[in-house]
Amino acid sequence: GCGTGSLTIDLRMRAPAARIVGLDADHRILDLARRKAARASASVEFVHGSATSLPFCDGSFDRVVSSLLFHHLLPQAKQRALGEVYRVLRQGGRLHVADWGKPSTRIMRLAFYGVQLLDGFATTQDSAAGKLVDYARQAGFADFRVTGRVATAFGEVCLYSGRRTEGNG
Repeated sequence: GCGTGSLTIDLRMRAPAARIVGLDADHRILDLARRKAARASASVEFVHGSATSLPFCDGSFDRVVSSLLFHHLLPQAKQRALGEVYRVLRQGGRLHVADWGKPSTRIMRLAFYGVQLLDGFATTQDSAAGKLVDYARQAGFADFRVTGRVATAFGEVCLYSGRRTEGNG
């Protein structure tokens, strides 16, 4: 879910020698991302596809980065997407996620309620319960955990990280 490509372009600028690929299921959004990358003179590959059925070969990537995608998916789709990410990562590859997570205070829980009203409870309830860690571990990721938190007016964005290791999955 690279959306309009802002994070994808930023990653390109920070890692100029890396192959950077953005993926999204919306053709119109990808067109916007391509135009934005061209304006920034950022060489980025944008691919149409779904997080639950990634159009890449097994072991294609060293890193996968996801920002504010998982809370839009139903629980089963979250699990399938994590399985797909595991599949396309090389052994030792890392997954980095920034998304809504289990609030650490009542105020953050109350703030997140607004997100749930907008995005729907079916897709966000497991975010509020902190289930992404369990889903990632079930997919085979080792050491997948919350590595940081960013408080916002709408709740807490959790920063997660984990790695694919030999023998998992």
